[in-house]
Amino acid sequence: MTVKDLGTKRLETERLILRRFTLEDAEKMYENWAGDPEVTKFLTWPTHESAEISRQILKEWVAAYDNPEVYQWCIEEKESGEPVGSIAVVSRNEKAQSCEIGYCISRSRWHKGITTEALAEVMRYLFEEVGVLRLESRHDPKNPYSGEVMKKCGMHYEGTRIRADWNNTGICDCALYGMVTYVGVGNAAQTTDSVQLNGTAGWAADGAEERGEAGSADRAHTEERDFR
Repeated sequence: MTVKDLGTKRLETERLILRRFTLEDAEKMYENWAGDPEVTKFLTWPTHESAEISRQILKEWVAAYDNPEVYQWCIEEKESGEPVGSIAVVSRNEKAQSCEIGYCISRSRWHKGITTEALAEVMRYLFEEVGVLRLESRHDPKNPYSGEVMKKCGMHYEGTRIRADWNNTGICDCALYGMVTYVGVGNAAQTTDSVQLNGTAGWAADGAEERGEAGSADRAHTEERDFR
């Protein structure tokens, strides 16, 4: 089985639209998450000081969308029509056919199951349509609720590396979560866990998510990405 890169395809869940960013998203990106030091506390990129900085970042993202290896979604809330966060493939291992996912979301949407809903749909897409064999994400153990999001989406805790990472709080430990597939009957990839990567709204309903709603060493940003 091989990976078939399809790029940042529009995805939809009960409450969310996952789509490509546009330059018009700059103001809301800055207001809702990138300019909030509470959101960026456990991230590896600095808090944006203005909407213009967000706009410059978005210029790079928009220009990169022609590359089918780029997976960078805006999380848009259907009810409000607002961009409320981002979720992306932040690194990949071509030979292992694996990807690392990072995400962050507006503080006003914490504890509502939004991140779980978005992550579950992205995982479904990458496993079922793109054909990756492993997905992983990581977080600072001081932001434990990010790990809860990963677990709710079927990822398993694989260990913690001590003082192996860095974020806006300084040098930190790194808790790693992952989920893999195997090739089953008819050469079809199947997850090794009984968790189903559909029905995401049902997963999100209990909404036990974290203060930071940011994960994967919290790299869901252009300055740190190495997949583009």
